Amino acid sequence: MRHVRQPKATTMVGRDAKHLRSISKTPFAAIDRNARIAVVHDWCPNFRGGEQVLARICKIFPRAEVFTLFDFLPKEIKEEYFRGVIFHVSGMNRLPFVEKYYRSLFFLCPFMIEQFDVTGYDAVISSSAAFSRGVLTRPDQPHLCYVHSPVRYAWDEQFSYLQQAGLGFGPKGLAFRYMLHRLRTWDTRTAHGPDLMLANSNYVRSRIERIYGRDARVVHPPVAIEDLKLVVNKDDYYVTAAFHAPYKRTDLIIEAFSKTPSRRLVVVGDEVQSKHLRSLAGPNIVFTGYLPRHEYIEKIANARAMVFAGCEDFGITLAEAQACGTPLIAFGRGGARDIVRPLGESAHPTGVLFDRQAIDSVAGAIDLFEKNALSITPQGCRMNATRFSEERFDLAILDALGLAQSVQLARATEYNELFGAESSTRDITGSLVEPILQ
Repeated sequence: MRHVRQPKATTMVGRDAKHLRSISKTPFAAIDRNARIAVVHDWCPNFRGGEQVLARICKIFPRAEVFTLFDFLPKEIKEEYFRGVIFHVSGMNRLPFVEKYYRSLFFLCPFMIEQFDVTGYDAVISSSAAFSRGVLTRPDQPHLCYVHSPVRYAWDEQFSYLQQAGLGFGPKGLAFRYMLHRLRTWDTRTAHGPDLMLANSNYVRSRIERIYGRDARVVHPPVAIEDLKLVVNKDDYYVTAAFHAPYKRTDLIIEAFSKTPSRRLVVVGDEVQSKHLRSLAGPNIVFTGYLPRHEYIEKIANARAMVFAGCEDFGITLAEAQACGTPLIAFGRGGARDIVRPLGESAHPTGVLFDRQAIDSVAGAIDLFEKNALSITPQGCRMNATRFSEERFDLAILDALGLAQSVQLARATEYNELFGAESSTRDITGSLVEPILQ
């Protein structure tokens, strides 16, 4: 069995960005895909972007086991994407009708995530938008964290979430504000637990640096390019597809199209805001509600363009639209900046970005797209989407876990140099290193 060559250690191993970059240049052994990996995911209420990432990680490591606070995934989803994968859930998952109020239990989630015992696994990969990063690991256990987002409602979006929930400074509002304060304290304390952080976009990477003071590698989520058919001849309608939460700003798109009745809009998705959104819509706007995946793909593939006005951390839906050859008209902040090659900034544009979340900005971007539609080709959109392939994601995860392993070895080397520990230190990577035939 070949072992990883130990890089020379410096202080602040795993935290200082320059040191991480120096370690990343050090060769290390290939990771054994049959290693026992604990994959910790916040919760699985349904199959969206975060769960797509989770499924792909489990596919990379066939012996991976999932630890999650809540698991409400239907059997058919489990059979298709998680066949043979063992799921471990928290005690809260057994509460009566918990599907209806699990988000309100956020104040218990840090405590409950710490109750998962993952210390017997070869390595830990946390898939985190809130709590999973805080899982307790052994000091010598490689821990790679894939960050979908720092906790939105505890940091920069606290006030908008409280406003949407109607929580002011009454007794209930103050109680929630105090719980969010405690969550921020815990979130900051656990920020340096992982050996390496990955961000799903440059936008999230900047938020990680600002909130936690850590550098992160950008690894975009996987998109099943081969499963998405390129459609060259488009129908004469636009599409928007999203979970209808307020921050998605679907209301702006609906109002922009209501003012231009000659343009058709199809709205895919059905959630908390649907009644309000329907009240804004003119006769040129059709709501499909929830669609099975094959019907959803067909809708975005045949659309003239996809319109999106929210600020997403990444936005797998946007990348899937590009893979189908569908141009994007999107708000130019967040993950859309990583996905779209904007008109006027690229020799091979794949969409239009607008700079304000306002009705007139959405309408103006659609006008600009229609005037320049011939310069944005379905083939160019498809080619752009190949940057987000599943194979590229697999290699990036394996490379990052190898780097996390190197960080562990560097930390052990630093400890030996500082305290004179004997060279017989327990091998922490043997089970992760892919065996080499002699």
